[in-house]
Amino acid sequence: MLARLTLTDFRNHPALDLAPGPGFVCLHGANGAGKTNILEAVSMLAPGRGLRGSALSEMARSNGPGGWSVSAALGDGTVLGTGTLATAPERRIVRINSASAAVNSLAEWLAVLWLTPAMDRLFSGPAGDRRRFLDRLVLALEPGHAHHASRYEAAMRARNKLLAEPEGADPEWLSALEAGMAEHGEALGAARARTVEALGQQLAATPEDLFARPAIVLDQPTHADLAARLRANRGRDAGAGRATEGPHRQDLAVTHAAKAQPAARCSTGEQKALLLGLVLAHAALVTHRRGAAPILLLDEVAAHLDPGRRAALFGRLEGRGQVWMTATEAALFDGVGEATMVHVA
Repeated sequence: MLARLTLTDFRNHPALDLAPGPGFVCLHGANGAGKTNILEAVSMLAPGRGLRGSALSEMARSNGPGGWSVSAALGDGTVLGTGTLATAPERRIVRINSASAAVNSLAEWLAVLWLTPAMDRLFSGPAGDRRRFLDRLVLALEPGHAHHASRYEAAMRARNKLLAEPEGADPEWLSALEAGMAEHGEALGAARARTVEALGQQLAATPEDLFARPAIVLDQPTHADLAARLRANRGRDAGAGRATEGPHRQDLAVTHAAKAQPAARCSTGEQKALLLGLVLAHAALVTHRRGAAPILLLDEVAAHLDPGRRAALFGRLEGRGQVWMTATEAALFDGVGEATMVHVA
C-alpha cells in the first residue's frame, strides 16, 4: 500500500500531500477538480506512461516551472519517486530510496492496475489497446516483461528503418536485429501465454455473482522459429513498411462465457462488467502469486452501476488491498465500509 503520496506540479496540483489508509481510498469532487490526475500520479509509480498514456511533458502543471514529481512512501518504508526536469521534459527520472534506478525496476516494488472510462470500449477497439492491456496484466505477475517488451520494440523499429533504406539493408545487421526480435519476442509471447492460462483458471474458479464471467484466449501464439520467419518475410515487410509477423500482432480474445458471445458484440454494460471481472480476477491472481495485493485504480467505476452491482463490486473489492476510486459525489461510495474519504476541490 501507499502510506503517503506527494505531488509537485503534477497536472493541476501545485502541491499535494496525502496519507491514505489501507483498503478503500475514495476521492470525490466536481468534474475537473483533479481526481483522475491523482490516480494518474499513482499509476506513474509503475513502468510505462500511466493510465492516460500521455507524453511526460503533458503531465507538468500549466504555467508551472516545467518539471513535475511524484513520490510515495510504501507501507514497508520504501520510498519511490519519479518525475522530470524542466530542462529535459521527456526524460523520466526514477529514484528508489533516493538512489537512481531504471524505470522498469518499479515493477519489482509495486503492481498497479487500473480501469478508466476510456477503457469501456476496450473489446471493440483496436487490437493494440487489448495488447497493451494484456501486457499490463503480465507485468504485474512478471516484472521482467517490461525489459523484453522494450528490447523487442527497439529491435523492430531498427529493422523497419533498415528495410526502408533505398540502397538495401546489410544482411548481417538485419540478422542480428531479427535474432534480438526472436529472443525477446518469444519471451513476450510465452509470458502472455502463461498469464492468459493462469488468469483463465482464476476466472473459472471465481464464484458467480452479478458480474459476467469472461473467457479469454491468446490469439496468434508466437512461432518458435520467429527469426527464420522474419528473414523469409524481408521483402514483404519492406513493402509493408512494418513487420507482418510477431508478438506485436497478438490479440486477447474475450467472450461472454455464459452467452458464448464475443465481448465486442455485447452491450456496453456487459462489456464493462466483463472488464471488471477480468481485473478483479487478475488482482486475486497477483495477490496469490506475489504475496501482496496490487494497487487498484478505478476511475468513475461506480457511476454507471446500479445499486446491486455497486454493492457486489464493493464486496468483491473488500480486503483486496488498497483500492483508489473516484466519483463526483460521495453518495456513490455508500456501502463501501471503512475508507479514507478525500474531497478534492
